[in-house]
Amino acid sequence: MYTFEKLIVWNESRELVKMVYALLEKYPSSEKYALIDQMKRASVSIVSNIAEGSARITQKDKGHFYSIAYSSSMELISQIFISIDLGYTNSEKGEIVIQKIGQVSRLLNGLRNSTLKTI
Repeated sequence: MYTFEKLIVWNESRELVKMVYALLEKYPSSEKYALIDQMKRASVSIVSNIAEGSARITQKDKGHFYSIAYSSSMELISQIFISIDLGYTNSEKGEIVIQKIGQVSRLLNGLRNSTLKTI
């Protein structure tokens, strides 16, 4: 088992990726290389940067990757709001994903802060 697999935030981020991919199945094909691609990359960036950060030696490096993951979560929230504004998803479905992003971002913020406090 890798270190990141033990992190609750990593496991919750994996769930978030599945939720985002399921949400995007209903988006118009005209968004395939635009919003769909961007949202997929942002969600995968979160989980990937958590894993990469956990493998770094210094606390500063770890914190850097956790910060990138946090930033990607904020990017994804913004994209969900845009999706609702454009009518690609309804606010109810969007809010469910936003709540999951909120959970992940709070966990990430705690991980990032605890990592950077040890510097």
